[in-house]
Amino acid sequence: MLLTPFCLLLPCLQVVPDRSQFFRYSSISLRCTDQWNSPGWTVKRKTSAGGVRPCTFGWGAASSGSSCVIRNTYPSDTGGYWCESSDGNRSNVVHITITDRAVLLESPALPVSVGAAVTLRCVAQATSPTRTFHFHKDGRLVASSSAGILTLPRASRSDRGLYACSVPRGGQSLGSWLEVQGSLPPPPAASWSLSVPRLVVHLLVGAPYLLSTILLGLVCREGNRAARAAALRRCFLSREAASYQEETEEMFNALLW
Repeated sequence: MLLTPFCLLLPCLQVVPDRSQFFRYSSISLRCTDQWNSPGWTVKRKTSAGGVRPCTFGWGAASSGSSCVIRNTYPSDTGGYWCESSDGNRSNVVHITITDRAVLLESPALPVSVGAAVTLRCVAQATSPTRTFHFHKDGRLVASSSAGILTLPRASRSDRGLYACSVPRGGQSLGSWLEVQGSLPPPPAASWSLSVPRLVVHLLVGAPYLLSTILLGLVCREGNRAARAAALRRCFLSREAASYQEETEEMFNALLW
């Protein structure tokens, strides 16, 4: 099972199939995922009839690991579901609705990220080749489709809302909330590229320091050259003076002898 971006950072409850509405007698798999490896995850739920109960306590069957399966759903299974670890950590709460209506809306059970592609499906128990499905958002008609599919190519914050669908002479589904959250930031280690404006800013800020460093190096180089030249000049003069002194002493000794 692929982890949604929402589950990459936080412990979460995943629902399979990934939707929040189900017909009666459906099968649902609930799975706890945790990137921090907290011990002893258990699926719990709160319903209007049964209160708070963990999986296998009057509902569901424990599956492999921290999973729970509901074989045949009933409207009494409608409620909030979450994961809870033995050390008290809790995941997100997923609201699952079991409906006896003839139409339901299939929408993601977990929040989706900004920019993600989202597909909503309208499902009717009675099929018809000429049927048209209408999609509503916050009580307003937003799209119609003969295939019963509404696609959001790149979800944005403005797509958040309560969605429902209807079929002429076939009924209307219950509403499901679609939550759109900010996209996840890229890993710091992978952020090596710079945008052109940022690169220009870095060059403008760093250019004066680079230029001053080059000029300072040239000045020091010229200074070193001048110092070496002066040293050579002093050495040459000292040698000339020594040679002149030797010649003078030789002439003076010749006169004495």
